[in-house]
Amino acid sequence: MRVAFCGGGTGGHVFPALTVASALRKHYGGSLELLYIGVRGKNDRELVTREAIAFRSVLAGPLRASSPLSIIGGLFKLSVGTLQAYRILGQFHPDVVFATGGYGSVGVGLAAWLRRKPLLLFLPDVEAGIAVRLLTRFARRIAVTVPTALEVVPKDKAELIGYPVRGSFFDAEPDDARQKLGLHPSLPTLLIAGGSTGASRINDAVGEWIGDFLRIGQVVHICGTRDQPKIEAQRGGLPEDLQERYHLHGFLYEEMPLALAAADLGIMRAGASTLGELPAAGLPAILIPGEFDGGSNQRDNARFLEESGGTVTLSQARINKLQTTVVDLLGDSRRRQGMKKALAGLARPYAADRLAHLVAKVAGVQMVVAA
Repeated sequence: MRVAFCGGGTGGHVFPALTVASALRKHYGGSLELLYIGVRGKNDRELVTREAIAFRSVLAGPLRASSPLSIIGGLFKLSVGTLQAYRILGQFHPDVVFATGGYGSVGVGLAAWLRRKPLLLFLPDVEAGIAVRLLTRFARRIAVTVPTALEVVPKDKAELIGYPVRGSFFDAEPDDARQKLGLHPSLPTLLIAGGSTGASRINDAVGEWIGDFLRIGQVVHICGTRDQPKIEAQRGGLPEDLQERYHLHGFLYEEMPLALAAADLGIMRAGASTLGELPAAGLPAILIPGEFDGGSNQRDNARFLEESGGTVTLSQARINKLQTTVVDLLGDSRRRQGMKKALAGLARPYAADRLAHLVAKVAGVQMVVAA
């Protein structure tokens, strides 16, 4: 079976594709051929090639724009990217195209329709963004992450699956995770993670009080490679004993499940991956939705998780309340246990396998278990 994946611009769209690819390999082994068609100039290539998946790129850009010139530029990139994807699909001959949303999926999805290749569309967020809305009419099936998402896509095509995450998010144990990450076994532990590219607003906000927190706890800070030199310099200005409690990383992939398992509380954006990773790890978190391009998807994701009881939402306008919120939550173990229980009720440990089965079904291939 040949599967072409597409989607991206952010890790929340790339990661589910990689997880489903791993599940497909578990079932098909050597009889599987995979290709990821990503966004030129983004970090998609690095994420994909480390999983030994062939990678090709096409031109793509955000479809939501604030000026007529930006709209024209976006349409130009979409047109060129569609032609590039049409040529790539003609060379690869996939049995199915699996699109995970984001502006990187639109040109490839259109090319799949032009090539008469079945399209499986995955909605990773609570609400459908412009890319998913554009592709729904061309999709054979649409998989969604949460029950409320069934209301925003055609019901005759939709199937509730959940957000696929690696099994290690479910399996990691706190004590083992802290040991592997070089953390103190019992200090209150805060995870700060702004998504696959970091979040400068969050980095700047926590920088104002992180020294105070390190006197009573420890931090795993995934700051993004862009901000890493600045944050490293700030860390270097702390007393040596506090530096030892400040574990700074530009980016984590393989060790991300350990980081979530080791923490008592998270500070995070509300990208699509939080819908899968926080429930899998059972990590209570403070979510600060991004406001880029309106930030509507992240606000909807944060609202869903907060209404489910597993997280607390702070808008960027109220980010000055972050330190107080951290102190309050870390001081209230009963509340955090309730949040963990609420998150556990959202977890879908078999989402990756179910999506892999759906990929095979749309491709018209019978699912098997590799020897």
